Amino acid sequence: MAEGRTLKGFNWGAYSDLKSWARGLTVSAAAGTFLALSGAFGTDEMTLPMRFVYWIALMLLGTIWGGTVANFVFGPQAQAGHVVLRVLVTTLAISGPFTGVVWLANRLFMGQRIGLYESAYLFLIVALISLVMTTINLLVERRSLPAAEPLAPPRFLERLPLKLRGAEVWAVESEDHYLRLHTSKGQDLILLRLADAVAELEGIEGTQVHRSWWVARDAIADAKRGDGRATLTLKDGCEVPVSRTYARIIREKGWI
Repeated sequence: MAEGRTLKGFNWGAYSDLKSWARGLTVSAAAGTFLALSGAFGTDEMTLPMRFVYWIALMLLGTIWGGTVANFVFGPQAQAGHVVLRVLVTTLAISGPFTGVVWLANRLFMGQRIGLYESAYLFLIVALISLVMTTINLLVERRSLPAAEPLAPPRFLERLPLKLRGAEVWAVESEDHYLRLHTSKGQDLILLRLADAVAELEGIEGTQVHRSWWVARDAIADAKRGDGRATLTLKDGCEVPVSRTYARIIREKGWI
């Protein structure tokens, strides 16, 4: 009876807008209709109209409660976690209080007097239905999400000379009015200011480490500190100085 939008990071959102609520209520009404027609869980003793009132009312109330729970379990403010664990947490959070609602409905519609054993059985039924509805609504909401648009490659890659096209950019070194490119396919020079290159390299995890150097995180093979200065060694063996100005930044990033 709940819905969500987050997987790894983890935001599938849970009944976060009117469309989500409409989908959830529609799924629940359809499930209630099926349960009413089948006379599930001993409700076949009631007349068909009474079964419709009983099941659809319970399913819609469950959706409202489930959506409220899911907003906390799957909502954007929740911390990342495994989706299966979130489904189980949602199911238990729904089932506990809602078992009391079903207990009251059974008393009103069927005149049942439910003891401790029957209450435990009732909780299992409510948990099973909650688990199924949570999973169905989760899958429905997931299918409704728009496909993620692919990220555009960094603009700087368009400046690579033909012989370096497709290479990983490891570092960019300023040499007078030129930039020396350090890549997985070798080195070359292009005419460009370092400040402009840094702006166009956005999208590659890296940072400026010296007034003459920008370095990609994945290019670092080793990092050393000594005499108040730090030095980064790239995969090609090139050593990059780290100035005091940028040392604090890369320490905060955990590079050294």
